[in-house]
Amino acid sequence: MQCIRRQPKRSVSQENILLEQSRRVAALNGMRLGLKDDKDLKFLLKGSQLLKVKSSSWRKERFYKLQEDCKTIWQESKKMLRSPESQIFSIEDIRDVRSGHKTEGMEKYAKDVPEYRCFSIIFKDQRKNLDLIASSEDDANHWISGLAKIIAHSNSMNQKQKLQHWIHTCLRKADKNKDNKMSLKELKDFLKEVNIEVDDYHAKKIFQHCDKSKTEALEDDEIEEFYKILTERKEIDNIFQKYSDAEGFMSCQNLVRFLYEMQQEEDAVVAAPALIQRYEPNERAKRGNAMTKDGFLMYLLSDDGNIFNPAHRKVYQDMTQPLSHYLVSSSHNTYLMEDQLTGPSSTEAYIRALTKGCRCVELDCWDGPNSEPVIYHGYTLTSKILFSDVIKAIKNYAFKTSPYPVIISLENHCSVDQQKVMAHHMTTILQDMLLVAPLDGYKSQFPSPEQLKGKILVKGKKLSRQEDPTGTNGNNNLEAEDVSDEDEAAEMEDESVKTEVEQKGK
Repeated sequence: MQCIRRQPKRSVSQENILLEQSRRVAALNGMRLGLKDDKDLKFLLKGSQLLKVKSSSWRKERFYKLQEDCKTIWQESKKMLRSPESQIFSIEDIRDVRSGHKTEGMEKYAKDVPEYRCFSIIFKDQRKNLDLIASSEDDANHWISGLAKIIAHSNSMNQKQKLQHWIHTCLRKADKNKDNKMSLKELKDFLKEVNIEVDDYHAKKIFQHCDKSKTEALEDDEIEEFYKILTERKEIDNIFQKYSDAEGFMSCQNLVRFLYEMQQEEDAVVAAPALIQRYEPNERAKRGNAMTKDGFLMYLLSDDGNIFNPAHRKVYQDMTQPLSHYLVSSSHNTYLMEDQLTGPSSTEAYIRALTKGCRCVELDCWDGPNSEPVIYHGYTLTSKILFSDVIKAIKNYAFKTSPYPVIISLENHCSVDQQKVMAHHMTTILQDMLLVAPLDGYKSQFPSPEQLKGKILVKGKKLSRQEDPTGTNGNNNLEAEDVSDEDEAAEMEDESVKTEVEQKGK
């Protein structure tokens, strides 16, 4: 068994020095983000107590703090033997920060708390939402506004700024003795942490080459050079040499030639001078309307150097054809967060699907208690959610990512009475968003996605006109109806799931 080694206790003066270093680092990172002296950033760096909400009976006070790198949040944990890494999450992993009761958890478990004190952190992956309650409205606003600013400014940083930020963060993480320098051992340990494989001989050789001060430790500029050598791309060097002169500069004319020949840019003559001004870090080269290898690399790493056609960042296809002429991004069993036998159903699953660009979501509807329809995977142990809550979520998030129409695909197992409740919820909640009648001039064919922008359509089977509304003789009075392949598939899936559940129960 490996013993846990106790760290030697630091003196008060050492603690004060480290605290001052941490403040300087945080201030520098805040400046890199364009948030110098920002009051929200200062509040997050100081940290605060927040109530973490998990259920109606689990509401615990925990301390949360923005780390000095301005990229990660540290959260207090009372769990025994929890690793330090598990108490940290990256701001890059945050998809959304919502104020008020905007998650299922907050709706259920924090209704007794004023909305202005509540907020939720939504992650990009399958991690559960982090529902939090601040002690005051001001504290909640600091967290909501501060996180939003960091996310926005991080996304707007250029490649040079990101590289500098990354190098500085690496130095702080690898610098175990906090002397603002990186020894060979610290460097090798860190490279292992970030999964960069370099043999000891090669690492030592590069280290000695970069150690210009001959102090057996690297500082900021030396670390940057070490990183460049380690990540050197010979193929890029060859391309740059082909288009540059003997002094190591790529003239604007040669950059135009590169853009035409290699990048196939149509407007290379216009683009080249702008790229030099945008990405060239060397002022002398910039004044001479030329590009160094550093500037060339920055360009290649940027959005401008991306192989993806920038014209395709927005919808460029013809969206004026009938809706039935298009493939629709659709979600099956949208309500499920996990497996289809015992997993939870959640309105959050609809929010995630819609914000990822999905334009058709499925609602598996069943009779629920108190005359309120519910959604879940029939004949299984999946949890149930209210139909009305799902419709509210669809209303709030249908057009966050795209203005084009959303289709509600109803797999309807409800009685006639509860179908009337469904109709009531859709008309009262969605209001003008809901398309309830054909557009003028489009009774025999679908309108186009362009004409249906901002509209929500309902797809489902109609009741026969002769169906008995009491349900007593409905089966005998139904007119023959067409059943789609999709309906048959849903029924077959229900039978399959039912059989699987019965077998698991034996």
